[in-house]
Amino acid sequence: MAGHSKWANIRFRKGAQDAKRGKIFTKLVREITQAAREGGPDLETNPKLRLATDKALKANMTKDSIQRAVAKGAGTQDGVDYMELVYEGYAPGGVAVMVTCLTDNKNRTVAEVRHAFSKHGGALGTDGSVAYMFNRTGVIEVETDMDEEQAFDQFIELGANDVEATEDGYKLEVSPGELHQIHQQIIELKHNIISAENTYLPEQVVNIESLEQAEKLIKFIDVLEDLDDVQNVYANYEIEQSLLEKLS
Repeated sequence: MAGHSKWANIRFRKGAQDAKRGKIFTKLVREITQAAREGGPDLETNPKLRLATDKALKANMTKDSIQRAVAKGAGTQDGVDYMELVYEGYAPGGVAVMVTCLTDNKNRTVAEVRHAFSKHGGALGTDGSVAYMFNRTGVIEVETDMDEEQAFDQFIELGANDVEATEDGYKLEVSPGELHQIHQQIIELKHNIISAENTYLPEQVVNIESLEQAEKLIKFIDVLEDLDDVQNVYANYEIEQSLLEKLS
């Protein structure tokens, strides 16, 4: 897998998401609320909540909004209980897609996700239909000016399974269960963390080589991400750099 190109794709997707800040905040509030409900309001004893609040702060959410979401999840304010759901299927062009959701109404969510797939030339699959094409992996993006040899030695010693240079610093792949611990160690080393989350990384990718196919795929993923109950969309595609520039 071409790592540099893959992360260029991800940066492109993040740029598109930044333009929808209101929806992003709604999804982050839901994620914080659910994490607090599952593990309590203490960041020191609830790593899932710590990661969710760090993500919210990186997105410039106010501390008051974060505290309200934590309080709602911890039961000190009225709130709803969310279910975590994962849907699998294929986007146009045979691209495999994983869709993670937080919802208080499973019937509504599956209907909306199924409609998005069918309307845009995709096909919603059954459990396990594409999950085998992805690895559940913790990913930490770190901004640092360390040279590659120093960074590799330091991050591997912390427990990273893989270290890759990026334009901003380094991308670490870690075991999902060790994400919080390694995240904390990197903070203690005074490195700036760009992002840290458990994600789905594809084992192989489908190369998107035509502008028409790229536009259809991006539109389809945008539609999924716009659904209120959808938290994240993962897909095993890679768009050629020349096409990314035309799409930007």
